Amino acid sequence: MTDLPGLNLPGLRRWLGETHPDLAGDVTATVIAGGRSNLTYSIDGGPVPLVLRRPPLGHVLSTAHDMRREHRVISALEGSGVPVPVAVDMVDDTDAKDVTGTVFFVMERAPGRVIARRRQNAEFTPAGLRTLSVELAESLADLHRVEPAAVGLSDFGRPDGYLTRQLATWRRQLDASRSRDVPALDRLQDALSGDVPTAARSGIVHGDYRLDNALVTGEGEAPRLSAILDWEMATLGDPLVDLGILGMYWEIGQLPATLAGAVPSAVDPDAGYLGFDELVEVYAARAGIRIPDLGWYRAFAAYKLAVILEGIHRRFLAGETVGEGFDRIGGLVEPLASEGLKVR
Repeated sequence: MTDLPGLNLPGLRRWLGETHPDLAGDVTATVIAGGRSNLTYSIDGGPVPLVLRRPPLGHVLSTAHDMRREHRVISALEGSGVPVPVAVDMVDDTDAKDVTGTVFFVMERAPGRVIARRRQNAEFTPAGLRTLSVELAESLADLHRVEPAAVGLSDFGRPDGYLTRQLATWRRQLDASRSRDVPALDRLQDALSGDVPTAARSGIVHGDYRLDNALVTGEGEAPRLSAILDWEMATLGDPLVDLGILGMYWEIGQLPATLAGAVPSAVDPDAGYLGFDELVEVYAARAGIRIPDLGWYRAFAAYKLAVILEGIHRRFLAGETVGEGFDRIGGLVEPLASEGLKVR
C-alpha cells in the first residue's frame, strides 16, 4: 500500500491499464474530504476524471457499506431522468488485495461541486437557491416514481415489512458499534419500534437524500443538479423515509449548535432556500400524492444518523478513521437521539 489510506495507487494504475485501457494513465489519487462513511477518492491524470469508492477502514457490517448495491443502482438509473454519475466498474478485490483489499467501484466524476456550507450560498441569487430547492425535491419525486422492474431493480429489496426490517438492521448496526451506554438512543429505538407506520406505497429509496449528497453546476440564478451521490443505503421500500432524512438535514441548522456545527448544511431559508414544508409541497405535487404526518420518519432519520455517528465514534476510538473532526462525533449521539424523541 501507499501513503494513501486504503488505496494502492500502483495497483489502481495496473488495474486500469489491464481492464479499462481507455481510462488508464499515470493517474493520481486524493481522498475527497468530508466523507465519514465510505472512503471516496478523486482519480485524476487520465483521459476522464474518475471517482473510486470503497468501504471505510475497519467497517463493521458488510451490509452497511455495500459497494455492489451502490454500483448496481447507479448503473440501473442511467437514462432514467434521475441525475446519477456514469458507472464504470465494480470489483471484488478482497482476495487479490491489488487495489483496496475490499470490494470497490469506479465511476466517472460528474461535473459540479457539493454545496455544504452557508458561505457557498453567495455563489447564487435567492431565486437561484429557490430553483435549486425545487429541483432537489422534484428529483426525489422522480426517483420515487421510477418503476423498479423497468430498470432491472425488481429484486433490489423487499418492500413488504421494510420499515420493521430497517429498525432491526439499524439495531444490529448499533449493537455492533457499541463502545459505551447510549440511553437516549435506546429510548428512541424503543419508541420507533412501538409504532411503525404502514407504508402506503413503495419505490426506490436512496437512504441518505440531502443537498450535500448532490453535485451542483452553474451559479447566480441558474444552479442545476448534475448528479445525486452516495447510494450505499439504496433499496426498495417506503419512499417517505427519504423525505424524513431530507427534512432532518434540511433543518439541521436549527438544531443545537453542537449538532449544527458538526453536521454542516448550506440550507438557510433567509438566503432563498424553500422551507421544508414548501419542499414537501413541491415533492407532493411532482409525485401526485398527499403526504401524511412525517413525525415517525423524521425521528427515524435522527435514529439512523445517531447510529451512524456511534459507529464512526467506535472506529475513531480504534484509530480507523481518516481525516479531522472525528474526536467530536461521539458527543453528538445523545443530543441527536434526544432531538429524535422530540419530533416523534
